[in-house]
Amino acid sequence: MTNICSTSELGLPLQSLRSVAVLLQPSIRTGPAVGSAAERVAAFPRLRYMGSKYKVVPFLVDILSRLDFDTALDAFSGSGVVAYALKAMGKQVTTNDFLTFAATVAKATVENPGIRLTRSDLERLLEPSLDGRDFIQRTFKGLYFPQSDHEFLDSVWSHIDTLPIYKRDLAISALCLAAARKQPRGVFTVTDLRYDDGRRFLRAPLRELFVEAAEAYNGVVIDGGPPCLSLCSDVFKVEPSCFDLVYLDPPYAPPRDDNDYIKRYHFLEGLSVYWRGQTIMEKTLTKKLAKRFTPFAYKRTIRDALQTVFERFAASTIVLSYSTNSVPAEDEVISLLRTVKSTVEVYAVEHRYSFGTHATAHRRQARELIFVGR
Repeated sequence: MTNICSTSELGLPLQSLRSVAVLLQPSIRTGPAVGSAAERVAAFPRLRYMGSKYKVVPFLVDILSRLDFDTALDAFSGSGVVAYALKAMGKQVTTNDFLTFAATVAKATVENPGIRLTRSDLERLLEPSLDGRDFIQRTFKGLYFPQSDHEFLDSVWSHIDTLPIYKRDLAISALCLAAARKQPRGVFTVTDLRYDDGRRFLRAPLRELFVEAAEAYNGVVIDGGPPCLSLCSDVFKVEPSCFDLVYLDPPYAPPRDDNDYIKRYHFLEGLSVYWRGQTIMEKTLTKKLAKRFTPFAYKRTIRDALQTVFERFAASTIVLSYSTNSVPAEDEVISLLRTVKSTVEVYAVEHRYSFGTHATAHRRQARELIFVGR
């Protein structure tokens, strides 16, 4: 059956145009569990990342706080903010993403048991290059950043290679965040300042932005708590048997444009491993990486992909984030979920998305849907 949560239980008005959804208002914060976890999440370094859940985390935390679970998987961790919220709630969290830079952010902020970069660590990272490497300077000359910034990236990586686990992940995360903040709109589909919106980040040296980002990531490291784990894998290869709850936020299959994460974030993905083992498409203007197939990205394959992932994690409570501006529509998602879950609850949050990175891309009001299958 599909349950309608009562407004008296939630303390919220039922305003959805559909009978299956409770509409949560962005101005409202409900439930005692929102407090401490949401406050921690408010300090989480914000990466401009397609589909990120920064704005809906308070609602997710409130919904999650009503569920009985100790172990959780964030199967598409992306920016890392939801997995971090789960950790802040005291849960034992496993994160997964098929992009290395996303998995690295999760390792630095979720798996990390309490290690931070010290002042002396930062000072060493800012010293001259240990080996004179110049891969980034040569490969991306004239693209994205001034050559002085490229030189800085090469130099920092010569020191990152000497860092131990977690400090290394914090440094890489800070480097990726600095690069994303300096790049217009945070995406690497353009190589110039055509989208200059006047932000300070666009003109500040990467060295300065890196120090700020490192301090920000240091500030959200959580000491202790249940042991957590960060994976970098295909979701269909993640062992499904050991999670009370699985949170799914797969790439949306949009009705127009695309949701190619590699196209948008190829520079961050390469930077997170210093392009080791990566294939650069040398003939492309942006020097992007080869595209990786995911069945969640296409209208022709998204239904089967969702069905397969639901079946894979059928033993766990499933919480799915989805957008009303995606394929398939919410009614079909409910039908797919009900093949493995007897009870499906749906919540909706008004949310504004930006679709596309081209000149005619525009913002569109949509609802972020949160499905709970039990």
